[in-house]
Amino acid sequence: MAYEPQYYPGATSVAENRRKHMSGKVEKLREISDDDLTLVLGHRAPGSDYPSTHPPLAEMGEPECSIRELVEPTPGAKAGDRVRYVQFVDSMYNGPSVPYVRSYSAAINFRGVDPGTLSGRQVVEARERDMEEIAKFQMETEMTCPALASLRGATVHGHSLRLPEDGVMFDMLDRCRKEGDVIIMHKDQVGRPIDKKVNLGKPMSPEEAAKRTTIYRVDNVAFRDDAEVIEWVHRVFDQRTTYGFKPEN
Repeated sequence: MAYEPQYYPGATSVAENRRKHMSGKVEKLREISDDDLTLVLGHRAPGSDYPSTHPPLAEMGEPECSIRELVEPTPGAKAGDRVRYVQFVDSMYNGPSVPYVRSYSAAINFRGVDPGTLSGRQVVEARERDMEEIAKFQMETEMTCPALASLRGATVHGHSLRLPEDGVMFDMLDRCRKEGDVIIMHKDQVGRPIDKKVNLGKPMSPEEAAKRTTIYRVDNVAFRDDAEVIEWVHRVFDQRTTYGFKPEN
């Protein structure tokens, strides 16, 4: 019998959505072109070559290494790409994902990544073309709603403020706006104006966001409503505390 990974406990919709994000089995909701992705990330000009920090691995003539022979390098590592980042911010108002879940998703489903998790933001560092693959995956799927999640490489603050009347998460640098029934991005992730507006697609309705979110909220799915999650959080806390106090246990 094949082993089925158990990514996250719980019987609620929030627990199920977390399992989907962690497993990578998420629904694709929109298309972001490669040039548009490059524009909003802001690391290089669309259509330009990937800058490198070293020659391709095949040209470097490195010494024999059993580990190197076992581990297939990522496309970015093979080509010698520099390391770059993508950083997401998720609204607390039923945003589709949360920083820890984004980190789990990146670490479980992609190789050569360095995810970082803070209270209200999540960053992934990787070789540039590998990072773009992760960014595109998360932006095109149900892991992201263009109104309730955004790319913010700088000045991330404001995600926890109330949503304005149009339902788009507050942004001090005004990177995203709602125009008609879609969200457009007219600045890159650090707030620099870009040459054209990038259409990020339609925002989720409040009902759809509440259904797809991975955030526990008392006005949607409360954390304490999921008995199995509570049990496992208590178990982890108890075992970490017990080990720290008396390792022989």
